[in-house]
Amino acid sequence: MYKHVALLVRKEGLSHEAFVDYWQSTHTPIAREIEGVVRYTTVLPVDPEAAEFDGIAELSFETLAELHDALGSEGSRDYDPERGKAREARADVDNFLAVEERPRLIGEEVIERDETGGETTGLYKHSAFLVRKEGLSHDEFLDHWANEHVPIAREIPGVVRYARVVPTDPEAAEFDGVAELYFEDLGALRAALGSEGSRDYDPDHSTSRAAREDVDNFLAIEDRPRLIGRETVQKDVMGE
Repeated sequence: MYKHVALLVRKEGLSHEAFVDYWQSTHTPIAREIEGVVRYTTVLPVDPEAAEFDGIAELSFETLAELHDALGSEGSRDYDPERGKAREARADVDNFLAVEERPRLIGEEVIERDETGGETTGLYKHSAFLVRKEGLSHDEFLDHWANEHVPIAREIPGVVRYARVVPTDPEAAEFDGVAELYFEDLGALRAALGSEGSRDYDPDHSTSRAAREDVDNFLAIEDRPRLIGRETVQKDVMGE
């Protein structure tokens, strides 16, 4: 499955509450009908005042070509979709988003652990947009992530789903990947991965501590945007 993952920044002049209302009531009904979309999820920050962004939108497609047709390719922000709902959604984002301040990544999803069966509505989610450590190539970063970090991270206490999004065009991508960890309990998430705004924390559990220590081996922590939020599945054709 190919995903478009976007960290959203509200348009200047909108409050967070007004942004959420417009996003959920006006834009979401359009976005869920974009041609080719098989799954659409939204993530709202649990603590908007401490969050780095106003939310996350994730749209999944079965083919990369369908994704590009609807949402543009890596590096493109100004594009002109040919089909109806994709065109309507593209025009509508200018009504509530600061488009140029919206980091995003287009990639292929890799599921490392899943006890949810895709039923993620109401789960708490830590989404990290990853930037590799200086001196590492993208391939070296991917190797460490998949072979060294994943075996630790998937065993963090409380994790019920762990997915990675690997960019389909690394040279044009804004990030080296996205890590998504889901928890049923917000307290467990914060104990394992820190709270909103925290980057330097000391988890109690040995596995959480090992994961925290390992990120310094391959990530530029301060360059890694992230968001702690609660997910809602707005559409899931695959789960029907």
